[in-house]
Amino acid sequence: MAFDTELADRIRFLIGRDPGLSEKKIFGGLAFLVGGNMAISASAQGGVLVRVDPAQSLALAETTAATVAVMGGREMQGWLRVSSDDLETDEQLTAWVDRAVSYARSLPPKR
Repeated sequence: MAFDTELADRIRFLIGRDPGLSEKKIFGGLAFLVGGNMAISASAQGGVLVRVDPAQSLALAETTAATVAVMGGREMQGWLRVSSDDLETDEQLTAWVDRAVSYARSLPPKR
């Protein structure tokens, strides 16, 4: 399954233009990076893969529609999946984009 290009366009619009932002195709999806750190991805599995503070992963999974991402059969703290059904409004998507970009900006830039 390919990533949702309409969803990727919505993310791109919300992130805006900044010299520290880039895009990269990865695992069949389109990742948006801040300072070389992945923030959010339009996932090939549908919806988005969102990077968050690992200490907040479980609380966010319990209080939102997100689930902790599972990769290679194990839960990945700091990564959440949000389905397309839970991103239908701009308000829903904006909240996840803002959270992801904010966390990625808190990390040291990659060289």
